[in-house]
Amino acid sequence: METPTTRGLSSMQAAERFKQFGPNEIARPHGRNLRRIALDTLREPMFLLLVGAAALYLVLGDVGEGLFLLAGALASIGLVIVQEARSERALSALREIAQPVARVIRDGVEKRLPARDLVPGDILLIGEGERVAADGVLVGGEVLSVDESALTGESAPVAKQPASDAQAVIPEVAPGAEGGPFVFAGTLVVGGQGVVEVLRTGAASALGRIGDSMAQLGHEPTPLQKTAGRVVGWLGVAAVAFCGLVALAYGVQQRDWVAGVLAGVTFAIAMIPEEFPMVLAVFLALGAWRLAAHHVLVRRSAVIETLGAASVLCVDKTGTLTENRMQVSRLWTVDGDVQAQSATLPSSATALLRLAAYASASRPVDPMDKAIRALAEGAPTGEPMRSWPLRRELLAVVQLWKTTDNAYLAAAKGAPEAIFRLCRLSKEETDRLERVLQAYAHEGLRVLGVASCAGVGAFPDQPDQAAFKFEGLVGFLDPLRSDVPDTLAAARAAGIKVIMITGDHPATALAIARKAGFDTEAGILTGAQLAALPQDELSRRIAQVRVFARIAPEQKLTLVTALRASGEVVAMTGDGVNDAPALEAAHIGIAMGRRGTDVAREAADLVLLDDSFASIVGGVRLGRRIFANLRRALIYITAIHLPIAGLALAPLLLGWPPMLLPMHIVLLELVIDPTCSLVFEAEPEDPSAMQRPPRRPDELLFGPWQMVIALVQGAGVLIGALGVYGWSLVRPGATEFEARGAGYVALVIGVLALALADSARIGRLFAPHRRVFWGIAGAVLAVLAAILLVPDLTAIFAISRPTATHLALAMAAGVLAGGWTGLGRLTHARGKNASAKAPPSRPLANGAP
Repeated sequence: METPTTRGLSSMQAAERFKQFGPNEIARPHGRNLRRIALDTLREPMFLLLVGAAALYLVLGDVGEGLFLLAGALASIGLVIVQEARSERALSALREIAQPVARVIRDGVEKRLPARDLVPGDILLIGEGERVAADGVLVGGEVLSVDESALTGESAPVAKQPASDAQAVIPEVAPGAEGGPFVFAGTLVVGGQGVVEVLRTGAASALGRIGDSMAQLGHEPTPLQKTAGRVVGWLGVAAVAFCGLVALAYGVQQRDWVAGVLAGVTFAIAMIPEEFPMVLAVFLALGAWRLAAHHVLVRRSAVIETLGAASVLCVDKTGTLTENRMQVSRLWTVDGDVQAQSATLPSSATALLRLAAYASASRPVDPMDKAIRALAEGAPTGEPMRSWPLRRELLAVVQLWKTTDNAYLAAAKGAPEAIFRLCRLSKEETDRLERVLQAYAHEGLRVLGVASCAGVGAFPDQPDQAAFKFEGLVGFLDPLRSDVPDTLAAARAAGIKVIMITGDHPATALAIARKAGFDTEAGILTGAQLAALPQDELSRRIAQVRVFARIAPEQKLTLVTALRASGEVVAMTGDGVNDAPALEAAHIGIAMGRRGTDVAREAADLVLLDDSFASIVGGVRLGRRIFANLRRALIYITAIHLPIAGLALAPLLLGWPPMLLPMHIVLLELVIDPTCSLVFEAEPEDPSAMQRPPRRPDELLFGPWQMVIALVQGAGVLIGALGVYGWSLVRPGATEFEARGAGYVALVIGVLALALADSARIGRLFAPHRRVFWGIAGAVLAVLAAILLVPDLTAIFAISRPTATHLALAMAAGVLAGGWTGLGRLTHARGKNASAKAPPSRPLANGAP
C-alpha cells in the first residue's frame, strides 16, 4: 500500500513550501560585496588622509606631482579592494563546492537534488558515508551510527533508532542524544541506512541557528587599525599646522604670500605620513606570506598583529588537541588487560582484534571500524554471508562468515551491555566487567564488547538465538596530537593561558587535558555547572579553571565573551560548526582547514591548512615580531619627518636661504618607504620574545613614549644636518649651493644611519637578513654620488659638490646624528654582557676587595 513515506511530496507541494520556508541554506555571515569592501576601505583614516593630501596638492601645487600622488593613493586602495574581494570569492566558491546533494523521494520517485532545495515534509534517504542535509526524524530503516562531532564536539559516533509514533511528534532540539530518532544537518552517517522525514531546514535547523547567531556578530577594528588611525590623525594635524607656519614665515620674509602658501603645501605634503598605509600594507602582506609558508591562511590580515597580543587561547578538543580519529587503546580479555599499542600483543588480544575485524565493515566508514582493521592481523577481505546491523533491541553488529564447507563463524561487536545480554553472562561476571568499564571511562575511552559463535550446519535466523561466547572489550581513544604538549608548554612560557572548551564527556576531556599538560588543579567545569553560576562567580572561576566539558555552542560564546570582558585578548581555535560563534566573537578566530567546516572557516580570521596546533604558537611569535618591528618602523617614520619639517622652517626663521627643495624631498621619500617597510620587516624576533608575557591590551602601538623617542631621534638628525648647513653658510669661500649640498649629504646619511640604528637590534650588522638595507643604502649613496658629480643633476637639485674635507665632515656628522642611539645601545649591551661573564671577585690577602 502506498504511504506518504513511499510517495513523498509532490513537485507542486515542494514548490509551495520552498516559497514559504526558503532555501535550505545557513545565513551568510557578513556577506561583503565589492561595494561594501570599497566603502570599508575608503573609511580608513590612512586612505582618507592620503586622498585628501593629493587633492590639496592638485589645487595649490604642481599638477603632475599631485596626479602622481593621487595615482599612488588609488593604487593602494585598489590593491586592498582586490585582495579582500578575492578572499570573499574564494570562500563563496568553497561554500558552493561544499553544498551537499540529497537523495529525496518526490512524486513517488527517488531523485538527487541540491540540498538547498529541501523543504519540511520531504522524505530524505540517507546511508553510510553521506552528510545529512536537514534536520529530521528517522522514520524507517536500521539503527544508524552518526558522527555529530561537527555539532557537539564528541568524536565518537552516536546511535540513532527509527522513531515510534510518540517520538515523531516531539521534535528534539539538541544534537548528541544516544539512541534518539532525530538527525541533524551537517552530521555524517558512518553506519547503516534510513529514511528521514525533514522537519527543519535553513535557518530553523540546528546548523542554521548556529550560523544565524554567528551572523549577528560584527567585526571590530583590531588594535593595530585603531592605533595606526590615531597616529595618522596626529601627524596629519601636525602637517597642517606646519603648512601654516611655513606659509606665514615665507610670506613675512619674502612678501610673497602665494609662493608662501605653495611652499607650505609642498613641505606639508612631505610631512603627511603617506608611508603609513604603505608600510602597514607591506608588513601585513609579508606577515601573511610568512604565515602561509607555515600553512596558515590569513583571511583578515590586520589580525596578524592582534595574534601577538593574545593572552588566552581557547581550544576545542576534537580535531584541535586530538586527531579526530579513533584509535584502539586498551584490550581486555580473560587473560588480562593490555595496551593495544604494545610492541607485541598476547595471542588472546590478537584473537580479540581479529574477531572484532570480522564484525566490522570490509570497506569501513565508521572510525571505530577503521581503527580495528588498521590494527588487526588476519582481517577478512571479502564480504560476509549475512549481516545483522544495529537494531533497537540489540545495539550490536553481527556478521556471519563461512569458514569451511559446513562451518561458520559469527562475530559480534557493540555496546558492552548488549554484548553481555547476547552472551547471557551472569550477574557476577557482568559486575566484574562493569568495574573494567568504569576504569576505561576514567581514561576517556569509548568501549565496545566483542563476542563470537563458531559452529557447523545452519546458523539461527536471529543472533540472539545462538550461543555466543564473550571474548573481551576494546577501548578506543581519540589520540592526542604529538605536538600538543610542547606547544602548550611554549604557550605557557609566553604567558598565554590555554583553556580547553569541548562538548565531550568530562572524564574524556580530563584524561586528554592531563596528557596534553593542562593545569587541572582547579578541576573541570561542565556546561550544567556553568549555567548555574552567577556572573560574578563565573568571572572568578574562568580565571582559574582550564578545562570545560559538555559545553553547548552558546556557552562557548558566553565563555569567550566573559574572557573578553575581563580584559583578555582571546584567540579561539576550532573546526566544527559549534565553534563558529565563538570564533567570530574572539579577537582571533583560528579554524582548522582540513577537518574544519565551511561555517568555521567563514567565521575565522586564520585557517590552519595543515591543522597543526604548533602553527598557532608560530603565529603568536610572528605577531609579536610584527608588532615590535612595526613599532620601530613608525618611530622611524615619525623621527624622519621632524628634520624634514625643521630644515624647511628653521632656515626661513633664521633668515638663511631655503635648504630643502621639492626634488630633495622626493628623494628622501624614496628612501623612507622602502627602508622602513622592507628593512624593518626583515628583522628577526627577539630571542626572548616568547619568554615574556603578552603586552597589555591597552598598550598602544605608538603612544606618548614612542613619540618622545621619535622626537629625540629626529632632533639628533635635525641638529646634525642644520649644523652642517649653517656652518657651511658662514664658512669662508662657501656658496649657498655648496652649503645646501653638504647639508643634504648630512641629512641623507643621517636618515640611513637612523634606519640601521633603529632596526639592527639582533645579530651582526652584515647578517643575511640585512642585505635589503645594505642594498638600499648602496643604491641611495650611488644616486647621491651621481647628484654631486653629474652637472645636469647638480643643477636640477640646486647644489654644488663640497670639497673632500667638507664632504667627509658632512658624512661623519650624518653618521653621528643618526646613529648615536644605536652606538649607545650597543655600548650598553656589551657592558651588560661583560659584567655577566666576569668571574666573581676574590678578596686580597689583606682583606681588601
